[in-house]
Amino acid sequence: MLSRNDCLDLDARDPLAGRRALFDLPDGVIYLDGNSLGALPRNVRPRLEAAVQGEWGRDLIKSWNTADWINLPARVGAKIASLVGAEPGEVIAADSTSVNLFKLAAGAMKLRPGRKVIVTEPGNFPTDLYILQGLRDLLGDVELRVVEPGALHAALDDGVALLLLTHVHYKTGAVHDMAALTARAHAVGALALWDLSHSAGALAVDLNGCNADLAVGCGYKYLNGGPGAPAFLFIANRLQVDFQTPLTGWMGHAAPFAFSDDYRPAPGVLRGLCGTPSVLGLSALEAALEAFDGVDMAAIRAKSMRLGDLFLDLALERCEGFGLGCSREAASRGSQVALTHEHGYPIMQALIARGVIGDFRAPDVLRFGFTPLYVRHVDVWDAVDILSDIMARGEWRQARFHEVSAVT
Repeated sequence: MLSRNDCLDLDARDPLAGRRALFDLPDGVIYLDGNSLGALPRNVRPRLEAAVQGEWGRDLIKSWNTADWINLPARVGAKIASLVGAEPGEVIAADSTSVNLFKLAAGAMKLRPGRKVIVTEPGNFPTDLYILQGLRDLLGDVELRVVEPGALHAALDDGVALLLLTHVHYKTGAVHDMAALTARAHAVGALALWDLSHSAGALAVDLNGCNADLAVGCGYKYLNGGPGAPAFLFIANRLQVDFQTPLTGWMGHAAPFAFSDDYRPAPGVLRGLCGTPSVLGLSALEAALEAFDGVDMAAIRAKSMRLGDLFLDLALERCEGFGLGCSREAASRGSQVALTHEHGYPIMQALIARGVIGDFRAPDVLRFGFTPLYVRHVDVWDAVDILSDIMARGEWRQARFHEVSAVT
């Protein structure tokens, strides 16, 4: 078992160690919830001040041209594309993950006329399931086929239009084999849509290498774009000319400032846009993405696996009463781990009170996310040390830790 000094030595030799200084991390806090909300990059504050004071406050509407606000979705999309194995012209930053899921799922159905089945899995992130249920109810003649992961291959037949899965499971961290499942979908003539919300910025995603068709993801987890940051969508080049969005807003028009009465789709991935871009949100996300400049995603993935293994090794050795809520194999999980405990909620609240921030997912899961750009090996050691002390003292039994907040 590694000692704390061993962890300090690992941090001293970590090729990503210098990236931590790019983030504004509170003193006395070990932040292990980047899988839910990324930490604040230091360059975001001055970028937003410039956008608010100079661009909005002084230059006003001129900034659509002088500050190039109009091209923010494409610029941010190109930065994200480099992190997920896509070409710059295949990714656009816009809207929320939920809205983008609706646009791409509906567009996929249009690309596969005569097919009425969408395949997904139970326990998927709720918004993915809810959006599909809403699309099914809207269209009226769509079958939503919800099957366990082990039955996905068999569930894909020639009636399927779309396979929609989250690449990394939000609760267990389980990673789907994107290449194999996409190939299976293509073998029966279906399209594959991947939700990258828990993998973009943490795993070495390769959309084009896996021949993926469509993808979405959010900007506020491992991409560190801030609460409610704009999301992104990916449409493979080969599908763009035929892709039809169900939300034909003016920013997705080929000539939005011609103000024509009739919709004509913009070329390429720009047709994935809908309404006016969120300039402040995109400005923050664009600045946040600079933390990835010059970083090899393989190095990020390697560190995330080491951090996860270290946490599990220490926690299962030193803390009694916990179950394992994720794979023990690092390659089979994302940049997060999960422990289970019947009193998981108050235990997590006790941890947060002691400065170790993770989160809880019903009914009994304690989640810990590791953003390799700023989480250190010694942070993991100290977090488990505090967890061990909380359990030994029974600190979590205090009444205040059992008061359930609106957001867990």
